[in-house]
Amino acid sequence: MSELRDVCEMNFDNPEGARREIRQMQVNWHQALAEGILPEYNREGLESRAYRLLTCADDEWMKWLDDEEFWKPGWRPDQDVNKD
Repeated sequence: MSELRDVCEMNFDNPEGARREIRQMQVNWHQALAEGILPEYNREGLESRAYRLLTCADDEWMKWLDDEEFWKPGWRPDQDVNKD
C-alpha cells in the first residue's frame, strides 16, 4: 500500500506517469499472488484503489491522493458512495 501511495505522490503532477507505474505494479501484484507472497485480501484492496486511480479524471486525481480514508487499511469502494 505504501508503495502505491509513494508512486502516486511522487507523480502528483503527472497522473498519466503514475498510471503507467500503477499498471506495472498490477502485474507485480498478480505475480506475487500466484507465488503465494501476496494474500488475496491485500491484492483486492490494492486493486480497488488502483481502479479508482486508473479511471479517475486528471482533475479528480488530487482528491484521491489527499483522501486519508482512501489510504487506510480496510478501505472499501462502497465507502466513497456518499462522499459528495
